[in-house]
Amino acid sequence: MFGGQKSGQPEVVTKYGRLLGKQISVAGADRLVNVFLGIPFAKPPVGPLRFSPPQPPEPWSNLRNSTSFPPMCLQDLGWIETLKILEKFENPTTEISEDCLYLDVYTPASSNKKAKLPVMVWIHGGGFTLGGASAYDGSALTAYENVVVVIIQYRLGILGFLSTGDEYIRGNWGLLDQVAALQWVKENIDTFGGDSESVTLFGESAGGISVGANILSPMSKGLFHKAISQSGVVNLPGSTISKPQALTRVIANLAGCEMTSSAIVNCLRKKTEKEIVSVTTEALKQIAYFPPVVDGVFFPKEVDELLADKELSTVPYMVGVNNHEYGWIIPNLLKFPLLQERMHREDIISALHKITSQLMLPVEFLSLVADEYLGDTNDPDVLRAQFQEMMGDFLFVFPAIQVSRYYRDSGASVYFYEFQHRPSIFKDTKPHFVKADHGDEIGFVFGNLFISGNSVLVGDGTEEEKQLSRKMMKYWANFARNGNPNGNDLVEWPVFDLKEQYLEFNLKQGKGQKLKEKRIEFWTKSLVEKLKTIKDKEKRTEL
Repeated sequence: MFGGQKSGQPEVVTKYGRLLGKQISVAGADRLVNVFLGIPFAKPPVGPLRFSPPQPPEPWSNLRNSTSFPPMCLQDLGWIETLKILEKFENPTTEISEDCLYLDVYTPASSNKKAKLPVMVWIHGGGFTLGGASAYDGSALTAYENVVVVIIQYRLGILGFLSTGDEYIRGNWGLLDQVAALQWVKENIDTFGGDSESVTLFGESAGGISVGANILSPMSKGLFHKAISQSGVVNLPGSTISKPQALTRVIANLAGCEMTSSAIVNCLRKKTEKEIVSVTTEALKQIAYFPPVVDGVFFPKEVDELLADKELSTVPYMVGVNNHEYGWIIPNLLKFPLLQERMHREDIISALHKITSQLMLPVEFLSLVADEYLGDTNDPDVLRAQFQEMMGDFLFVFPAIQVSRYYRDSGASVYFYEFQHRPSIFKDTKPHFVKADHGDEIGFVFGNLFISGNSVLVGDGTEEEKQLSRKMMKYWANFARNGNPNGNDLVEWPVFDLKEQYLEFNLKQGKGQKLKEKRIEFWTKSLVEKLKTIKDKEKRTEL
């Protein structure tokens, strides 16, 4: 047990000081859960520590109350309102602060120091610009599966990812925060009954990208032993940049700073939290998000090179996508032409123009992709469906398959899934054509259907949905325990080898093979060959 204490008021002693948590129960589970919220894993990154690597936290001498959520890192809070409407999403805190390097721990009440339970560390998504630990509740996963769940925060937006491309503001502070959180887990999780030698890193969207980034980084080596990327991998288009200067100029301009690196860092260090947030809000009207940067430190070289050269940790890796990644939430957050209106060819082409120029892709890319997906139809419903498929494939499915092949070929065991179930909670809020949207699997992985209080991302589900959630929690926890998701009473999940089999998650599970084979062939072969032919033609013409 956790020290001699009154039940319901668990205490734990970490390397930095004592913590007081709370004890909760989860519907339908026998196991009680001890919850410790807002544990500092680094010094507050404020003042001179703004735009600096995270420092170890200061120890404290009295009992620290860890029963309320930490503030989220600085961000534009408009998104919370948007998500409330789109996703029926309740966030228990809307407080934001630059002092935000905290994590939450959920652990079985019966565990003790010797328990050595698998640890699952969650990295939240949100385009590296929004989100926080309070939106996730690890108690059901802990209660049902006897694992320790840790939910971490990291600096976002300007403060987390701005880079001048030189030593003044190197960037990737948010990724370094993730490494610091993993370091804290290594040093302290045993006290919570966790096994520091069995840590699974998992995350969704920008969190899934972060998981992939940590697999590639020498800085995270040895800090985790298994990895799960849900709807986001490190080679996703635009997910890292090597020349951040243009983005930094946009920020400097909005903040009224001069353009040299030293002037930018001095000027931005003087800004108040409020000023940083308002610059962020303005910047997000011009850019989609703040990507990590190839800095020569966290990423020793370009992501594609690291993957091709197999410079990666060959930890067991679970990768997955949903069958409608561009269904509803992403086009809405990106303020794209709204999908329920009738879509015309011209709208799609102009939307594609915007994307290809943002990602600095060759002009020909656009017409080749449009030919492949849109064909010659003018039916608005067909066009909308094809546009959604094209965007989902380009942004999520193709990169996920590609990265899975890299890992498979480097000797890692890979498990791939496609999530296909549209949650019943959205029957009145999302249009009928939306299938399993971006983020829809999270509530099932976390067992939100069994958690009262913050109805985080699912709400009341059907009996079959509860069964699906129990199964997904079991697959995920088995993977955290053994590096293999399979177990009794579960449909067999084949490893992703040269046959490229994967598991389909619907109310019933089934095996699939070679997901979207023809489309993937287009992205990996035909598109590349056609672009090369065009390039060669241009070269000959120049000569």
